[in-house]
Amino acid sequence: MTADSLPAPAASDSAEQQRAIVRVLGAILGDVIREQDGAEVFLQIEDIRRASVSFHREGSAEAAQALSDKLEGLELADAVRFVHSFATFLQMTNIAEDHVNRRQGRAGDARPDTLAGALRTLKEQGTDPAAAAKLLAQALIVPVITAHPSEVRRKSVLDRQNAIAAELEKLDRAQADVERASITTEINRQISILWRTRLLRNMRIAVSDEIDNVVSYFSNSFLPALPPLYAHWEKVLGEKPQSFLQVGSWVGGDRDGNPNVTGDVMRYALARQSGAALRFYLRQLHALGAELSLSSRLATITDELKALADKSGDTSPQRADEPYRRAITGLYARLAATYVKLTGEQPPVPASTEGEPYAGPAGFKADLETVLASLLQNHGEAFSNGPLPDLIRAVDVFGFHLAALDMRQNSAIHGRVIAELLKAAGVTSEYETLEEAKRCELLLAELSHARPLASPFATYSEETQRELGTLRAAAEARQNFGPQVMRNYIISNTQSVSDLLEVFILLKEVGLFRPGENPEADVFAEPLFETIGDLRAAPETMRAYLKLPLIAKLVGRGHVQEVMIGYSDSNKDGSYLTSIWELQKASRALQAVAAEAGVVLQLFHGRGGAVGRGGGSSFEALLAQPKGTVNGRMRLTEQGEVIANKYGDPDLTRQSLETLTAGVVLASLARREGDANATQGEAMDKLARAAMAAYRKLVYETPGFVDYFFAATPIAEIADLNIGSRPTSRQAKRSIEGLRAIPWVFSWAQSRAMVPGWYGFGSAVEASGIDAGALKELYQSWPFFRSALGNMEMVLAKSDIAIAGRYAELVEDRALAAKVFGEIKSEWTRTHDAVLNITGQNSLLDRHGELAASIKARLPYIDPLNHLQIELIRRRRKGDDSEAVHEGIKLAINGVAAGLRNTG
Repeated sequence: MTADSLPAPAASDSAEQQRAIVRVLGAILGDVIREQDGAEVFLQIEDIRRASVSFHREGSAEAAQALSDKLEGLELADAVRFVHSFATFLQMTNIAEDHVNRRQGRAGDARPDTLAGALRTLKEQGTDPAAAAKLLAQALIVPVITAHPSEVRRKSVLDRQNAIAAELEKLDRAQADVERASITTEINRQISILWRTRLLRNMRIAVSDEIDNVVSYFSNSFLPALPPLYAHWEKVLGEKPQSFLQVGSWVGGDRDGNPNVTGDVMRYALARQSGAALRFYLRQLHALGAELSLSSRLATITDELKALADKSGDTSPQRADEPYRRAITGLYARLAATYVKLTGEQPPVPASTEGEPYAGPAGFKADLETVLASLLQNHGEAFSNGPLPDLIRAVDVFGFHLAALDMRQNSAIHGRVIAELLKAAGVTSEYETLEEAKRCELLLAELSHARPLASPFATYSEETQRELGTLRAAAEARQNFGPQVMRNYIISNTQSVSDLLEVFILLKEVGLFRPGENPEADVFAEPLFETIGDLRAAPETMRAYLKLPLIAKLVGRGHVQEVMIGYSDSNKDGSYLTSIWELQKASRALQAVAAEAGVVLQLFHGRGGAVGRGGGSSFEALLAQPKGTVNGRMRLTEQGEVIANKYGDPDLTRQSLETLTAGVVLASLARREGDANATQGEAMDKLARAAMAAYRKLVYETPGFVDYFFAATPIAEIADLNIGSRPTSRQAKRSIEGLRAIPWVFSWAQSRAMVPGWYGFGSAVEASGIDAGALKELYQSWPFFRSALGNMEMVLAKSDIAIAGRYAELVEDRALAAKVFGEIKSEWTRTHDAVLNITGQNSLLDRHGELAASIKARLPYIDPLNHLQIELIRRRRKGDDSEAVHEGIKLAINGVAAGLRNTG
């Protein structure tokens, strides 16, 4: 690669930039393969690559046959090596795409999806931009990182990708040829390492691994990215904003379906999080101590700074006249002692003096502000920006806990635990058979007094002991890390008021709920409504809950009540279109219920990476939210491969958080085209009902569909991927109902059918009776419908019904395969044609050239992986259980996922 091989950032459009970078990185990879594996291997891989590209360009039967012959002619060892090479090449493609995104991010405030861009939009609409500052003063925006598995890449692979990406960034900034040549050499070295790095995990990931992975994102991306972003926002807003954007995590607190998450695991997660935050602060303090060499002989200081320096314990004569350094020595000593207290480990760099641990982050922040106040008072505004204000902001955002940890558990487990506690305490042995009204009456009675149910002298099941142990760890966490460490207890599968009250009973057992005339809760029960039925019932469930006198006292007027709504299970339950419409309706209805009760609604959007799990553009999704349901407050989950794609480094993190913030501001304040009017709502109701009927007819009413799914997708092989610590199914028996939404969506993506992202829409258009003109008007006038079709269009473009047909050939029951795949194929055609007709395009993504080009460029490298995956799965299912077959299948899954990106 020569110094001028890559285009300058402004030299061409982003699609051409990406293609150029891919060509260069691909050429380097080719050179590495030739050097390390020989020319014969390189030529074999290159021959197949060219055949695949030719087929995609020509689409002829001859080209297809030529590609098929080359793939079928591969020996097993050659096939595995080929899969590894294409999977690695697709990693190069992702590096190039992310690099171009970073370049676009450097346009900064010129982009519409930044806070500055949002303020321009408001100003153009006649809204005073000061309204945004007022909104953000009361706002809360939290991306919540989860451990839900669909990230197939090992951390070692991600590290190499990041290293290559970092060198590309250097190359953009390099001026001299000698510098560019040196960087080029390093890129060659990193690609060489990646080529010989195992792409697959050889052991199932444990919860501790998931914790370590997520902490690495907090350490490497969020901690360095957020403070400078806030400093930038201060300039944009013209005033210092509150710390409205924070970070959350489920990793170590989410027990739903994962019995490996215990109280000890929660303690480990928080110790790891705290250690990362405190090490960051210690490094910043060390650097400040080196920098702030101001002498009291030459500079005036405040009395408060002098007092801080005098009690630091720093008696070095070398620093006798350097009060700032002495003060920071004391701060460092206290923070180092805090590190020992909260993590049980010694700090990387020991303190030079003794210090008492801080009781909490407020004390540390106050000391830092004392240092800053002295600098500002005596040395001016030059110190209003820089490392010290950034450190203060970091402490304000991350505290000593780094990320707020949510607890989550399934309501069914709460019910069993409460029943056991009530029985052991002699209250009742019939709790599980009580009707809802009687359950609530009994639970409210228990919540009216302080007597605990659990006894140290009683014997409880392992499940109950585990749940109580986790809650005790939560109570400890709040004592050790402060109230911000844990505020929410999420109840999966919430169906009734008693599901919420049961959690307060459990919280009472460990002192996190305190009854009385003025009841108090340190952690609040939060419902998660997931299925279509639960979403429809959610408003009445919450209305009944908020009307309870106990809850009215506990919550109080003006309090924030968070409600989580789930995208994944509602989709699996009733189709993509029906899911997003029911979520939209539930959001509006819940807002009305909250207003009626005098509380502030805060929605928590349980989104995944794939469109079938609520994925797609966060910015567009926010702008499509119903009016009045955002109001500056929202949390959303970030899952699977999306975490690395959005938060893989500080630049991507800053860009993603800017987009999220801009979306929240515009969704809250901008004039938009409006929610559905009566006509639009009626049309959408018709479409959603028809889509759900078509979807459920296929998935839940077709005899043998479960057998088809398990045979025509790599679901069984995905279960062996070692990408998560929880099982793929909630039940031992094979069923769609028991299958988790993530492997459900991931499997369909691998087979390229992508059913969860589009199925039912074509039939809905035909069955609804809505004429074409009305649907086109709906698309033009309504952001919600436009966003829905945009996501669907992207999924259709990534799907390949011909390849899906080859997966269907894996089904031994040929009649079943013909019937089910025939339905899928017919519905794909109906949906494809309906989308084009409504959007007025000749082909998918006509109006989104860059996205179309990006997808098209990947397909010649994805498709052969699908074909080889099918062949290897066939061999495995016929009895070839060799390690090479297993490795080849997993590598193919890895490569397809890398190529498609938003797969789960």
